[in-house]
Amino acid sequence: MTRTTPPRPLDVEALFPELAAHRGTTTRLHPRPGSPEPSASSVGGPMSWPVGEQWPVCGEAPGHGRGRCPADIHDYRRILDAAWAREQSPGPTEAERELLVALHVERRLPEAAGADPLPMIGLAQLYRRDVPDLPKGPEDCDLLQVFWCPFDAHGPSRYDLNLLLRWRRSWEVGEVLAVPPQPLVVGSDRFVPEPCVLHPERVASYPFAGLLPEGLRDRLDVWDEARAEQAEQSSEEMAADPVGYQYDLSIPPGWRVGGFASWHATDPYPMDCQTCRTPMHLLLTIDSSEWDGGSGSWKPLEDRDLPAHRSATPTKVTVGRSGELNVFACPTDPDHPHRWSVQ
Repeated sequence: MTRTTPPRPLDVEALFPELAAHRGTTTRLHPRPGSPEPSASSVGGPMSWPVGEQWPVCGEAPGHGRGRCPADIHDYRRILDAAWAREQSPGPTEAERELLVALHVERRLPEAAGADPLPMIGLAQLYRRDVPDLPKGPEDCDLLQVFWCPFDAHGPSRYDLNLLLRWRRSWEVGEVLAVPPQPLVVGSDRFVPEPCVLHPERVASYPFAGLLPEGLRDRLDVWDEARAEQAEQSSEEMAADPVGYQYDLSIPPGWRVGGFASWHATDPYPMDCQTCRTPMHLLLTIDSSEWDGGSGSWKPLEDRDLPAHRSATPTKVTVGRSGELNVFACPTDPDHPHRWSVQ
């Protein structure tokens, strides 16, 4: 099933014609639980990884002997989802609650605490043929594969996450690795994605307001404040859901490729390539939800009858406290190291 973003509640370019010069596009990935093949773009699906090539690992050995087993995490989610999907008496039974408690327990596995490198989790793979806004990789690479370490504080700075992006030419893969190595335990269930197929959709997008020219930004701020005041003085329905630039008219929520990054949790700061100092472009956004209470107008038409708590987090991946991870790439040389910010 395709996913279709509803028309925006207002024509923002009619209100602010200057925004036309800043318009861009982004590809919403719309991940949904499924059974993707290695030859397909996916989140949490099997990677098109060559037999004989070393699987990505995290070299930070200490601290991965205790955690939750990935199989327990998947079973926990399956049981809980099935329990709440029942038409009669939805919710876990007493027996299911006991099983859920057992599956939620952290385990200490001495065999996982050794000096062997920790296998990274295959988070996503994206083929350029499927994703219009995916840029060309180095040397005509058409496949982007994303991995991360399932423990916090294993990144280069020893306090952030460890993320790896690998570009490759899909036609050179050959025989695909059937059973990739997996971590025995993970630091949190938020690192473990559910296999999802993608329904890419290209939509218009506009920059975060704080990065627009000052005059235009000030006019948007005045307009947003006036809309909020009008909503408070109007009907309860309008007051509960006023239309605003940030949440309804500029940057869509959810997993997406290209477009503009949101800076709603911090002030914008320069994201320049650390090799050549060129301003970097947004490559990929990994989001904890496809919509929430503030961004419900982006809910796809095909999902409009589904409650948010059952459909807004299809991948089960959570960034920080339900935030988003924005990954940036150098437009001059895609071989230059990526950077990222968490919002």
